[in-house]
Amino acid sequence: MLRRRLETLLAERLKRYPAVALVGPRQCGKTTLARSLAGPYYDLEKEGDRVRLDVEWEAASAVVATGPVVLDEAQSWPDVFPRLRAAIDAHRKRTGRFLLLGSVSPSLMRDVAESLAGRLSIVELTPFLTVELPEGSTDDLWLRGGYPDGGILEPASFPQWQLDYLALLTQRDLPNWGLPAKPQVTQRFIRILAVAHGQLWNASQIASALGLTYPTVNSYLDFLEGTFLLRRLPPYFANIKKRLVKSPKVYWRDTGLLHALQQAPTRDELLVRPWVGQSWEGFVIEQILGLLRARGDAAEAYFFRTSDQKEIDLVLERRGELWAIEIKLTSAPSLEDLERLEAAADLIGARRRVLISRVLEPSEHGQRLSCSLEHFLAVLERSA
Repeated sequence: MLRRRLETLLAERLKRYPAVALVGPRQCGKTTLARSLAGPYYDLEKEGDRVRLDVEWEAASAVVATGPVVLDEAQSWPDVFPRLRAAIDAHRKRTGRFLLLGSVSPSLMRDVAESLAGRLSIVELTPFLTVELPEGSTDDLWLRGGYPDGGILEPASFPQWQLDYLALLTQRDLPNWGLPAKPQVTQRFIRILAVAHGQLWNASQIASALGLTYPTVNSYLDFLEGTFLLRRLPPYFANIKKRLVKSPKVYWRDTGLLHALQQAPTRDELLVRPWVGQSWEGFVIEQILGLLRARGDAAEAYFFRTSDQKEIDLVLERRGELWAIEIKLTSAPSLEDLERLEAAADLIGARRRVLISRVLEPSEHGQRLSCSLEHFLAVLERSA
């Protein structure tokens, strides 16, 4: 089994908290990781496991030496949360007792807030990151995405697995989780979102295309973001004498899903698409933020753009300083690329300036770095 970067953080949190919630999209590997801890396992989407847990509750809620009690898809059975609270409160100093898994953030977080506030830590597992895969896997991961069954481990599954995955989400899971849209509307919405990947969010335009209201479209986006399909990157506001873009950018968190929707099943077909640069940009952003979260780094992420087109693809607010990161799909970044990054970084007072491209050899001078994605991820790991 490939080792996940989150394993260390998960073990640390289980040592400190009575319960931990491991959240992330369906099929990203939560169950595999949780079952490797060797505790009792219950899938709360299955009626049989609910009955078994009900019957075995006294034994299951006791301290288990072999590992935490794993409650998969915990949001499917809200009745378990008051029982968890009572069991935890009876022995508040005993840690590592329960591991809750959840694929949908909104309902799980509501139940956690109501019943387990202060008793539980939340960690997020993403699909595979490039640092978790054998060397040389970055382009395959970019094309097919990181879902274990979706092509990164079984290339023949891509892109049909992604299309089936999204069809099941729109027809069954999202309605069951509370999204009020009809499946046909959701399918149209996600296809529009594929076209909008890496662009500024324009709710009015999308609402008009779908025949919906502005607030309704925003609420649907909130829901899809909460189910870990999309990332909304907010703008960074600086105290400068320029007009700033105020709308967020929207990215698909897994580029395999994006490429399946956009019908780019091979690397050659992907590279000729006009939106390939935005695809690469979103992929790099997700790899950076996914690694930081897996290591417990609480960096905040933004983008920056002025009305006269000075722009930074990713601004990290990390440990009291700003990192300005520009992303280019090229193996030969130009001096102009560096100069534009410097000019924009000066506006916000960024200390670190990083140009990520597909160069083979890194170049560093003071707080300025030009390098590949793989090199930058190694820098982040060392700095953590």
